[in-house]
Amino acid sequence: MRWYSSNKNKILMLLPTVLVYLTYIMMPIVIATYYSFTSFSGIGTPKYIGLSNYQRLFNDPIFIIALKNTFIILIVTLVILIPGAFILALLLNKKTKGIGALRAINYSPSIIAPIMVGLIWVFILDPQIGLINTFLEKIGLSQLAYAWIGGETLTPYSVAIVQSWQSLGYIATIFLAGLTLVPAELYEAAEMDGASKFKQLVNITIPLLNETFKLNIILVITLCFKIFETVLQLTNGGPNHLSDVLVTYMYSTTFTDGEYGYGMSIAVASLLTTILFTGFFLGIFTLGRRLNNKEGV
Repeated sequence: MRWYSSNKNKILMLLPTVLVYLTYIMMPIVIATYYSFTSFSGIGTPKYIGLSNYQRLFNDPIFIIALKNTFIILIVTLVILIPGAFILALLLNKKTKGIGALRAINYSPSIIAPIMVGLIWVFILDPQIGLINTFLEKIGLSQLAYAWIGGETLTPYSVAIVQSWQSLGYIATIFLAGLTLVPAELYEAAEMDGASKFKQLVNITIPLLNETFKLNIILVITLCFKIFETVLQLTNGGPNHLSDVLVTYMYSTTFTDGEYGYGMSIAVASLLTTILFTGFFLGIFTLGRRLNNKEGV
């Protein structure tokens, strides 16, 4: 009781957050996991079937396609977004006239609803009416006009570019917040020692932003594994599910095909894959930090 009395205020302040988390995060996960072990159409009584839905996943070619597309989007987005947002943050960190307006413009795509982002990019990437192919045909380069969306191969790469475009300002803002916390005295001391801007970047900025890099990578992973509205608007998973990602395939299986139990197994598999990828990248950061500490010793 002494422990409770000394921590009573902390518990009372945390309680609303914990209740919201349990109600809106953990409870849906538990419910989805339960239904993933059943055969259920959403109506009537669910029938327990054990691991049959998960066994079906490994033999489902559409699930494999959706998983592959999600991985492509994740890798391409990481390659584009993390270095691109970091460079943009470095540029926006300069104290010049009008930098506040530039920061606002940079962040503006992040506040657009994903469904609207998809609609905007349809008019850019659509093979028939899209701006890119129309422009290429007008200048006599029709041989370079590809099926950027709705084809068999390029759709996930196009989705990754759209995702990167929308999230660039958001991720750059987090990098920018990290940059403002780096003590200016470190740069001044480095300049006095004759360190170039590049050496300051490598030896001061990047190491001190280790946690910021980690946070942004986790955010990008979660953004890519839950991407839905953009793909829905760009291709709706077509043709023949070739451009589906995990969430769109889960949605169509659950609400279009009426296979609620199987759809929940896809949702659980998506959650577990997200956790595994996040743990993998966190492990890389932890290993890198340990190696750096050993080298410092």
